[in-house]
Amino acid sequence: MKRDFFELANFNEINVTPLLDLAWTLLVVFIIAITAAIQGIKVNLPKASNTPSLVKPKTKAVTIHENGQIYLDAYPVTLEELETRLAQFRAVDPDLPVVIKGDEKIYYQKVISVLDIMSKLEITQLGLVTQKLVK
Repeated sequence: MKRDFFELANFNEINVTPLLDLAWTLLVVFIIAITAAIQGIKVNLPKASNTPSLVKPKTKAVTIHENGQIYLDAYPVTLEELETRLAQFRAVDPDLPVVIKGDEKIYYQKVISVLDIMSKLEITQLGLVTQKLVK
């Protein structure tokens, strides 16, 4: 007996694995190509001046040293002095940005006390500085 070709070969299912491999490869190639193209056109950028700016930075830094001493920028202050000075700075600039840098060995209560002052003065632009984790 002579069998039909389609009876011998089982064509009931199509193997899509090679097709999916090709689709994923093309997707990765297109993502890389588009990401490289978005970076823009190369231009010669102007050099910045090396002279220091006369404009003082308006961001204030509150630092809590490991011994518990609080500093506003580089000047030691008490909690009361910190509140008074930040209130003066906020009167001049209502959008006063403040960053808090606390040593990892300080008591958490010191940071909470400083954050309470920020809340009381309604300082909303607030950042907590951490060290970048090196992998």
